[in-house]
Amino acid sequence: ARGEPLPIEKTAGDGVVGGAINGNGALRIRVTAVGNESFLHQVISSVEDARALKPGLLHIVDRVLQVYTPTVLTISALALLAWLVGPLVFGAGPDVQRAVFAALTVLVMGYPCAVGISAPLSIVRGAGEAADKGVLMRTGEAFQGLRRIDTVVFDKTGTLTEGRPAVRDIEAVGGDEDALLALTAAVESASEHPLGRAVVEAALERSVDFPDVADFQAAAGRGVTARVDSQADDQNDSETVRVGNPAFLAEAGIALDALHARIDDWQAQGQTVIVTARGDQLLGAIALGDALRSDALDTVARLHDLDLRTAMLTGDNEATARHIAERAGIDDVHAGVLPEQKAEQLRAMQRDARIAMVGDGINDAPALMQADVGIAMGSGTDIAIDAADIIILNSQLGAVITAWDISRWGYRKMLQNVGLAFLFNGIGIPLAATGLIYPVWAMAAMAASVTAIFVNSLWQRPSMFFDAVASVGE
Repeated sequence: ARGEPLPIEKTAGDGVVGGAINGNGALRIRVTAVGNESFLHQVISSVEDARALKPGLLHIVDRVLQVYTPTVLTISALALLAWLVGPLVFGAGPDVQRAVFAALTVLVMGYPCAVGISAPLSIVRGAGEAADKGVLMRTGEAFQGLRRIDTVVFDKTGTLTEGRPAVRDIEAVGGDEDALLALTAAVESASEHPLGRAVVEAALERSVDFPDVADFQAAAGRGVTARVDSQADDQNDSETVRVGNPAFLAEAGIALDALHARIDDWQAQGQTVIVTARGDQLLGAIALGDALRSDALDTVARLHDLDLRTAMLTGDNEATARHIAERAGIDDVHAGVLPEQKAEQLRAMQRDARIAMVGDGINDAPALMQADVGIAMGSGTDIAIDAADIIILNSQLGAVITAWDISRWGYRKMLQNVGLAFLFNGIGIPLAATGLIYPVWAMAAMAASVTAIFVNSLWQRPSMFFDAVASVGE
């Protein structure tokens, strides 16, 4: 239902998306789209289109090695020729031994092992650090690219919010909220509806005792009725307890004037309202909605402190989306966006920004693939996880900042490693070209440069260093 956090009631003639979950009751559904026309196939096609359009991140080390290796080979050849031909200019014989030593030593000293491992080692260290903190870096591109993003786009349902309905507010006409909650939970305890389960859970959390029910009846999409406890054998209709949406109780002749303003206020905030009445007496109303994750507000604030913009991309309605965005402190809101439009919307945003997309659902998969870096919640759907570059295993929204910090650290460490490698080679290769250094000493220098890069990459994590040495020994 386009990212809606609460169940959407369906009646005869309504469309149902493939893969939707039926809350209760039996359904007969006529298939109107199969194969290439199905919703799932459209999502997969959108993911593949986004994959094809997604810009790749160029590796600095790869570009350097394209020039570095031919350069070393050229220097080695020039050193060989210099010591073979150079002495002839001065009337001396060619110095074959020095020429061979110079050529071999340049090749050994210039072996790109240190340069080649500089980037992978920083990524391995960063990926290990991230995994310890509940973040899985799936690709080196994500590891290097996350530091460059300037905008973080969040899906709403299940990402910024908990993704399940819960009791948010209670208004009792007589002022006794526990009594209202107990009576409502008693009736809803026989219901399979997610809203009913949320009411029962709220009553259990408050340790409110609620009686048994009898003569339970459900009106699909509207509400439920029952007789409660000692009144179960009483045939007086005035003792019938009704719980449902405002329209359901209004049709039963219940006057809602006492709660009309409160109900309108809740609905304006995007919350779902259920009203309870015993007989003709209005008892109160309960607001249910999807709540922000506990760390959503802090995460968004910290992103702003890092000069990163935030945005929300959701299929939910405008009112609910803006209400959640205001509570979380989100900068921009894009609501009512269909699944096939999410990747297109991100593509438009990428003209002016580098985007990291955080999502968890099937609808988010194309957008996760289209974003410069896709980040999926570990509790999300398989297709979203498969489309993402980074997975938050612990489902903590704050892990987005952890991944960003590690990406920046890893990039700095990679530059340090590359600098160390070229420092050794930049000094060693000219010395090797003199032919005064034995190849064995060049091998020692190369080993020293590799060791220095290992120590720099795994500094403060000695266990990773020894594990790496042990794995080489095996």
